[in-house]
Amino acid sequence: MSDPRRGIPSVDALLASPEFEPILKGFPRQLVVKVTRIVIQEIRNRLLAGDKDIERDGLSYYARTVVIRLEQETMPSLRGVINATGVVLHTNLGRAPLAEVAADAMATTARGYSNLEYDVESGKRGSRYDHCVKLLRELTGAEDAIVVNNNAAALVLVLNTTARGKGVAVSRGELVEIGGGFRIPEILERAGAFLVEVGSTNRTRLSDYQNSIKKDKVAAILKVHRSNFRITGFTEDASLASLADLANEEGIPLLHDLGSGLFVASDALALPAEPLAADSLSAGADLVAVSGDKLLGGPQAGIILGNSELINSLRQNPLCRALRVDKVTLAGLEATLQLYRDPGQALESIPTLRMLGNTPESLGKRCEELAAELTGLGIGSSIVESEGRVGGGTYPGVKLPGFALALDGPHGAEVLAMHLRNGDPPVIARIVDKRVFIDLRTVLPGQENDLVRRVREAFSNERFGS
Repeated sequence: MSDPRRGIPSVDALLASPEFEPILKGFPRQLVVKVTRIVIQEIRNRLLAGDKDIERDGLSYYARTVVIRLEQETMPSLRGVINATGVVLHTNLGRAPLAEVAADAMATTARGYSNLEYDVESGKRGSRYDHCVKLLRELTGAEDAIVVNNNAAALVLVLNTTARGKGVAVSRGELVEIGGGFRIPEILERAGAFLVEVGSTNRTRLSDYQNSIKKDKVAAILKVHRSNFRITGFTEDASLASLADLANEEGIPLLHDLGSGLFVASDALALPAEPLAADSLSAGADLVAVSGDKLLGGPQAGIILGNSELINSLRQNPLCRALRVDKVTLAGLEATLQLYRDPGQALESIPTLRMLGNTPESLGKRCEELAAELTGLGIGSSIVESEGRVGGGTYPGVKLPGFALALDGPHGAEVLAMHLRNGDPPVIARIVDKRVFIDLRTVLPGQENDLVRRVREAFSNERFGS
């Protein structure tokens, strides 16, 4: 009996065939050789295992298989997805999508040279830390500002500069985990400071801070905004203003890790009250740290606002260079901040704010339009009430009322959701009561055609069992 593997062509024979000519023009030769060898070996292994159904007649089969593998091999690891979860600041999906002007500014800066550290007027060396400062002062009332690469970095830099080798007073109710397993006590330790726990989990009074300053070697007070959870019931907190007075009396800085970074009044978004950076500074905080890619709606960055003398100390810290922000981020952040000069324009132009402000009526209308398109393709759906989320460790428990499209897959919700994910672009939906929900709150304008195409492909894969 002849060995079926004898019919497998060699790598050289495949590469020399007309079927492989366009492949070699479209992909690097070395990569084509590598993938072709892998495909051939896989076919050999399947034949050895007794697979008699394998199609391998004709060189076109090998060409098709190699092309599929090459496309998988060369597909970027980091790529765009359609967020149909209804979670606006989805941390796993990259948090805030940028305004068009911010994305354009980043692309323009990335393509060429810039005055990142060059003073055009004097012709001398400048500082990257000067960019965005004017806008941040204007928008928040801060004396000065500095931008680093994220809010955790901002907190590390602030703590290392103001309290290295010394104690930092933090309420036990604010010893939060910020995500990724990182906790405030660990960040303090890495910053070279040590934790002085104050009060209890649910009640921390001003007197608790006063006692800790007397007993321990406290160099700073850290107030952490509980943005990712709430404590309710029998609670008490010392106000930021009272802590500012205490810190001023003791000659130590009051640090506020605000985190969420909201720059417009929350009532404009029909959301519960959330402190603004300007509010923290007005209350007397010496340094305030906020995120760029949360409620601000910009690129990932850690923005530190406050006392000019302390900000200058941050700039002089050698750690600042390790945490410094790049030119592309600065370009995107500046363009985003420019929009906030007109709050109305910010609400319209910044995707995060626009999505948070979407009304149930507008979402219902989009659902109707999409449902009609799917019906025309023979795909049934129903419009259901949906509860979106803000996400990004902000507004815990707050639900965003709206509508979504509910889809029923022939083989169940898990299989349909898998087919939606495994395509280009991936569609990330959520499963509710064994149905796939497409929440249009987070589907960006212009993504509708791709979304319809991907739903059609997913149902096609379902029907044919691929």
